[in-house]
Amino acid sequence: MQRWHGGAQPGNLFFESHAHYHRGMDTKLLELLVCPVTKGPLIYLRDRQELLSRSARLAYPVRDGIPILLEHEARTISEEEAERPKPPSPPPAS
Repeated sequence: MQRWHGGAQPGNLFFESHAHYHRGMDTKLLELLVCPVTKGPLIYLRDRQELLSRSARLAYPVRDGIPILLEHEARTISEEEAERPKPPSPPPAS
């Protein structure tokens, strides 16, 4: 399947194959994103629709597949939550 974003047409930058999406988030985008506070890695928590930054102890919301990487929109996470094992990585895009 293929998906158009915001009325974009095939051949535009916003046209993506459905294979590049990992349950609502573009896997290519996930590979590029870093925490805006620490520049550290982010962990996508699909069930919570959040991007977790262990180094900043923040969880950024993902709304309608769009990461909201604003510090004032993030919730503070506990030390226990930051130390949980990393969930499995999404499968590579084919």
